[in-house]
Amino acid sequence: MRDSTETRFAYGEALLELGEQRPEVVVLDADLYKSTRTVLFRDAFPDRFFDVGISEADMVSTAAGMAACGLIPYCNSFAMFITGICYMPIRTQIAYPSLPVKLVGSSYGLTQGPDGASHQSLEDIALMRGLPNMTIISPADDIETRQATFALADWPGPAYMRLGRYPTPPIFDADHHFEIGKAKWLRKGSEAVIAATGHMVAKALAAAEDLAHDGVEAGVINVSTIKPLDEALIKDAAARAVLFVTVEEHSIIGGLGSAVAECLAETRPAAPLLRLGVRDCFGESGLADELLEKHGLQPKGIRASVLQRLAPLS
Repeated sequence: MRDSTETRFAYGEALLELGEQRPEVVVLDADLYKSTRTVLFRDAFPDRFFDVGISEADMVSTAAGMAACGLIPYCNSFAMFITGICYMPIRTQIAYPSLPVKLVGSSYGLTQGPDGASHQSLEDIALMRGLPNMTIISPADDIETRQATFALADWPGPAYMRLGRYPTPPIFDADHHFEIGKAKWLRKGSEAVIAATGHMVAKALAAAEDLAHDGVEAGVINVSTIKPLDEALIKDAAARAVLFVTVEEHSIIGGLGSAVAECLAETRPAAPLLRLGVRDCFGESGLADELLEKHGLQPKGIRASVLQRLAPLS
């Protein structure tokens, strides 16, 4: 079995391989190329790598111009910076003309850890979800990250992909087929169905295993594309479940939980919905695992929340 790895590392290696195959791919970074792992592309293709310095808004504007000229730009920074600092130029210069710029936000969520609230992106999905034409991807492990990196090169419009610095255990093997817009059952079960994204997919699988010991049949769905949401799969699963649960390393406002709530509010029948994530507060400095535990996002906390919410439904 492969070791746990950070999705940002898998991305850096995939981007290098993509660059070898596609000469039209260019990479932009905002003085964070070692952290975002675009340093591999920089060293291999210096003529196609552009470090704009600490000027993120200029970076995405430059990427828009490159995309308008037929290039495929991958634009990189920390998730909080590329979505927060750059929201207006992304909205006006990328989303509005629907240019194929690939925005990649690294080190997302609570697991950014000791850097604290200023660097922990708990609103990035919400910001990007509200933009017309924007696709949002949150891969679960290294294999899915690699496939998503390649898939984005052929995606016709703008996209945002969030990557982590948190070691994630392997979930998929080489036979896995990632497809933009499609969710995937990883474990079948209809008493509680847990839809998770990113780092939380592995946590959800571990929680489902624990719930099995409690006699609870828990299914797990990997929602690697948050927009467009795989509404058909979500609606079908919710119609059969006793309880539907979303788990995300993001605010429960505007993220995966909100997307699923909006989907299920327009359909019947549907199970009651439990949204697990960060509950309308900022992050704080701390070790990644400590912060996940505080917010109930470790397997133990997910299991406890599911059991508590299932009790009155049984």
